[in-house]
Amino acid sequence: MQKLAFQAYSLMTKSSENKRYIFDPIRKKFVILTPEEWVRQHVVRYLLDDKKAPKSWVNVEKQFTLAGLQKRFDVIVFSADGSVQVLVECKAPNVSITQDTFDQIARYNMNFNAQYMMITNGLKHYYCSFDYENQKYHFCEDLPMLSPN
Repeated sequence: MQKLAFQAYSLMTKSSENKRYIFDPIRKKFVILTPEEWVRQHVVRYLLDDKKAPKSWVNVEKQFTLAGLQKRFDVIVFSADGSVQVLVECKAPNVSITQDTFDQIARYNMNFNAQYMMITNGLKHYYCSFDYENQKYHFCEDLPMLSPN
């Protein structure tokens, strides 16, 4: 798989019946290794290892309803009080991050009211916070530490 703009994480992969799989520590199972999943698993390691998010606060690829339609988020990090700290949208490395990507995460965030959002294709990362009072996004250099302390 392609080298991404993350540190080198130890990710467990396997091959079975001519398919490649990667282990997801949040879902606790092997999932088919697609380019987007490669990015998603790097994001999970980044959140757990670098940002110190407790594993129990992280959810991966869960369905939710938005305007009557079934959608699926990539990664969410909750906080101790159950509010959403970070909403992450992952794309495959060959997918450009466009205004449509920002519009997608903004729509999803109407459901979650995340404190921070991250958009990545593994090669470029964008971080922002949302000022709910003034209805404005503020881009950040990185996410804050996510540990409970």
